[in-house]
Amino acid sequence: MTHSIRRPVLGLLLCTSALLAPGLVHARASGGESAPEVDELVVRGRYIPEVMRETSEVTSVVTAEDLQRQGDDTAAMALTRLAGLSVVSGKFVYVRGLGERYSSAMLNGSPLPSPEPLQRVVPLDLFPSNVLASVNVQKTYSVNYPGEFGGGLVDLRTVAIPDEPFLSFGASLGANFETTLKRGVTHHGGDLDWLGVDDATRKLPSALRAAIQTGKRIDSTNFGDAELQVIGQSFENANINVLQNLGDVPFNGSFDVSGGRSWSLDWGTLGFVAVGGFDSGWSTRRAVQQEGVVSLDGLAVQEDLRSFSTQNDIVINALVSGALEMDNHTLQWTNFYVRNVTKETRSVEGESARASNYIRDDHSAWYQRELFDTQLTGQHVFGDLDVNWRGAYARTERDAPYERQVRYRLVDGTYLHNPQSDANFIRFGELEDTAASAALDVRYRWDNPWFVDTTLSAGVAWLDTDRFSDQRAFRFTTTTTPPLSFQMQRVDYLYSDFNIGPNGLILREVTGSDGAAAYEAGLTTRAAYAQFEGEVLPAVRLTLGVRYEEGEQTVQAVDLFDGGAALEGRRLENDYVLPAGTVTWNFAEDQQLRFGASKTIARPQFREQAPQLYLDPESDRTFIGNPFLLDSELLNFDLRYERYFDRGQFATIGAFYKDIDRPIESVVNESGSGLQQSFLNAPRAVLYGVEGEFKKSFEPSFGVGWLDDKRWLIAANYTYTKSEVRAGDGDVVFPRTEAGRPAPATTFVTDGSRLQGQSEHLANLQFGFESLDEMTQATFLLNYASERITARGQSGAPDVVQDPGVMLDFTFRHRFENWGREFTFGVEARNLLGEEFIESQERGGDEIILNGYELGRSLSVSLSTSF
Repeated sequence: MTHSIRRPVLGLLLCTSALLAPGLVHARASGGESAPEVDELVVRGRYIPEVMRETSEVTSVVTAEDLQRQGDDTAAMALTRLAGLSVVSGKFVYVRGLGERYSSAMLNGSPLPSPEPLQRVVPLDLFPSNVLASVNVQKTYSVNYPGEFGGGLVDLRTVAIPDEPFLSFGASLGANFETTLKRGVTHHGGDLDWLGVDDATRKLPSALRAAIQTGKRIDSTNFGDAELQVIGQSFENANINVLQNLGDVPFNGSFDVSGGRSWSLDWGTLGFVAVGGFDSGWSTRRAVQQEGVVSLDGLAVQEDLRSFSTQNDIVINALVSGALEMDNHTLQWTNFYVRNVTKETRSVEGESARASNYIRDDHSAWYQRELFDTQLTGQHVFGDLDVNWRGAYARTERDAPYERQVRYRLVDGTYLHNPQSDANFIRFGELEDTAASAALDVRYRWDNPWFVDTTLSAGVAWLDTDRFSDQRAFRFTTTTTPPLSFQMQRVDYLYSDFNIGPNGLILREVTGSDGAAAYEAGLTTRAAYAQFEGEVLPAVRLTLGVRYEEGEQTVQAVDLFDGGAALEGRRLENDYVLPAGTVTWNFAEDQQLRFGASKTIARPQFREQAPQLYLDPESDRTFIGNPFLLDSELLNFDLRYERYFDRGQFATIGAFYKDIDRPIESVVNESGSGLQQSFLNAPRAVLYGVEGEFKKSFEPSFGVGWLDDKRWLIAANYTYTKSEVRAGDGDVVFPRTEAGRPAPATTFVTDGSRLQGQSEHLANLQFGFESLDEMTQATFLLNYASERITARGQSGAPDVVQDPGVMLDFTFRHRFENWGREFTFGVEARNLLGEEFIESQERGGDEIILNGYELGRSLSVSLSTSF
């Protein structure tokens, strides 16, 4: 008797060994006819040895090998090498031209809070590469991830528990040719500033703290002259106010240490890994900062300023992780901490039409960001059932004490400061953001008579994010115009205790004079999903799922002077059904074709809704939120062909299309003190494009000894993206300036204009070699991004455009042995072409440079060893 398999779909799949073997065994056991000989078995869908295939979605991956070869210091830098990705401000990832609000970042699968005042998404410069094992960027949506998905999702994977014990040390020294050993500017601050630690110099003065706790505005209405004098004299003066020349800006430097081991016990394996690092970098910028207004068919300069600034960026990071493996069960506890401090000193001077003078503004600031994340995860296998769970708590803080600005006027060659009329302020800003999350995923391998290799998945997820931000602002003023001798004093003498009192400088709180002084915000989401994955036809795999997600987002302005009473606020409550599907056709053993479609959302970020004024130190512009923003909804379509040559070697080409309802755009408005940036929902936008990748290693024979023992690498990718914002005559928007009333969309949005942040062309090229003994490695890395819009111009004015240009880097690694130990020596050269940062507006042949400066070439050397 010939055995027959009564499965209609599996009858088409007798070419696979998994299905043939049971049939042959049964036939022989039953004494029937011998099974026919099989000359060849073709097994598809399992050959390709590539990380990118471990997910059914379109994914790009930065591996541990990539991180080492590229030498990138942070996750943000590493991601610029992937197809379709660009990084703005050195920390926010734009995927396929969509801004950071359309991308999410996770750490080991858990959501992260953000210490950034303007964004809810976490800045990726917070994650040093020494704590990362890989970075996965998923470009098509799958329902096991949060519904906030537009451009992509970045999942940062931390280093794993080692099989063998190790202990490693590394150090580097670097220089930037625009900064290092050249003149800079600084302020003293505290004695421990060089470590990124404030020694209480910038601590909120006790007299000021006591006054704040009364809940009253600190001015002459609520406090007497003697009280204001004591509070005013409690402020730090010389350490904060005096700008000093820094004759030779120091070198950049870093060091890191890591170690780990595991123990095999009778009942399982226990292991741990720990990583720590310190990095100090310097940058000096000599920038042009202009503002312009529309004049006839062109632009006229209104502000023409030159900025000279030096900032010291200090990063301290630590990661500790432990894992316990017991047969089919694994538990892991991971803790990550990072502290990122920027100490900035800046002096800006030039002609100001607004001030009707030649002015100089001196700034000093200390921005301190911290992130702590703790995660507990479990993986359990019960036969065909996998159960994964995770819980995480993360907290970020941003502290900006003693943001100081003093304005001077140039009169007859002398800089004067009149506190009665010239701007001066002291700001104290704090932000705290927490995120608690939990998730449960269940996967069941279902042996059924219809589909091969079927997996049913389901899960639930919960996320609760809370944020509180407040900013106190103070200034000193006088009741009468002080004499010239007073105005000519050096700043530390001028703001000394001697001058502070009822007959001199009087402290006045100006908190909330333009927008709310504080806001609180929260986002709670609850979700459930179900997903099917299986081979529905020969070599055709289908992943189909749906996610139900409900979210409640609140942003509430807070009155600091009325017992914390709620002011202007906004509540968004929505629930969504978000379907997603991907079809993968593995038509050859090393090739496949994918098609994906999904619906996703993008919520306004807290700061975009909060009516609180904020000065961004990166762009030197002020931002204020719009409480009338709504969610955006996206329809996503992807098609990609993939061919894999070997692990880490592949060629792909794909196309994508996105239709966005109510995309959020940034707009520039005039205000009494200058330009302000705010936000609104444009009516609609579409985005589409193509991208291709190629990565291959070669071992050619050149007949030359030193060339023939090398493995050569070439990797290239290119993305073309086109986007259009749609705004017709009947469309309306709800800008903040109209207090939520509808306004014609074409007044604020130009129909057919590009989405903000989108570059039409993105390209990367890597070319290098590695010796066959893996002792030497050298790589050239080129990154190109075409111009992109960073903000809409005020009514009638052109958009603000940045041109990132071409960045060419070179990295070199060489391993050698000395003193019985192996060392690795490295060299990194960055921005070899000397690319500049330029942000400008153009109209009628006129150009206004809003922000322009030399980035500078840089060079660093490193040395590391392991025990």
